[in-house]
Parts: sequence; structure tokens; C-alpha cells
Amino acid sequence: MSESLAPMQARHAAPTPRVPLLPGRMPGPLPIRMLGRVVDWAVIGMGAVMVVLVFSNVLLHVVDRDMAWTTELGEFLMVWVSFFGGAAATQRGGHMAITEFVNKLSPRARLRADFVLQAFSLVVVGSLMFYGWRLVQGNWGNELTVLEWPMAYQYMGMALGSTAMAVFLGFDLVQIARGVPRDERYPAES
Repeated sequence: MSESLAPMQARHAAPTPRVPLLPGRMPGPLPIRMLGRVVDWAVIGMGAVMVVLVFSNVLLHVVDRDMAWTTELGEFLMVWVSFFGGAAATQRGGHMAITEFVNKLSPRARLRADFVLQAFSLVVVGSLMFYGWRLVQGNWGNELTVLEWPMAYQYMGMALGSTAMAVFLGFDLVQIARGVPRDERYPAES
């Protein structure tokens, strides 16, 4: 009798909930949310291309072949995905922090600490952004060895990723100055 119930129970089992590819919508004005989505999808796209490159490289090495451009493109994308991944983390407040201390502060002191930390982060990211754009400007005449693309494209990942981080940090600083607590700025955390 239990054998005849198994197919019927399987048909009426609760469906497995779908896990979204991207986290829920972050709070903020439309331009900030749109920039966040562009950053997220860029990281996903670059990650997918890198997976294909690694897989094809492994297959090529199995048959004792090599395509030099796959290695150079992988290195190129690694720079881009590193800085855009940093921007994706920054928009969610996920950059490195020691929270054991600041979580014990009063809400008002926590806002002050958050402001100081985000301002310091903005200074660091601002220097990355400044020098990143200078590297882009200074490397249009140099080329990647195999792909023969201007080196400026490689450095553009640093410049664009740092610029996105600066936008997210600047928006967070405005929110902190308005007195918005962390759990409202980053609701996915709570």
C-alpha cells in the first residue's frame, strides 16, 4: 500500500523554493540601484567567461595544445572581476570590517563609527580611482602581448570598479549623515 502512495506524495510535495541569482533589491534611488545591477551582472558575466576559459584551457592541456590568448584574457578579466567584485561587496556593506567592537556601540556612536570608517574607505578608494584613471590615460600606447588590445583597457577595470565603489561609499555616507541606521541601509544583513 505504501508503494502506491509514493507517486501521489511526490506529485503533491511542496515545490523547492527558487533561489534568486542576485540578492534582493538594495535600498536607494534608481541610479544607485541601476549601477548596482550593472555591477552585479558584469561580475556574473565575467565569472561565467572565466569558467569557460579555465575549462577550455584544461581541455586543451589534456590534448597537449595551448591557446595563449585564453591565459591573457583570463588575466585581463581577473583584474576587472576583482574591482567589480569589490564594488558589488561595497554596495552591500560587505567590505572588510571588524564588527565585534562597533556592534556593541550605542546606535548614535555606531553611526559615528560607520561615518569615520566609510570616509576612510572613500579616501582609499578615491586614491585607487585617481591613479586608476591616470593609468588608463597613460597606457593607450601600450598593448597586451597576445590580444594586442591597449593596456588602458586592462587598467580601466580598476578605474571603473573604484569609481563604482566611490559612488556606493558616497551614497552610504549621505545616508549615515541623515541618521539612517545600518540595518536600514543594508537590510539583507539583518
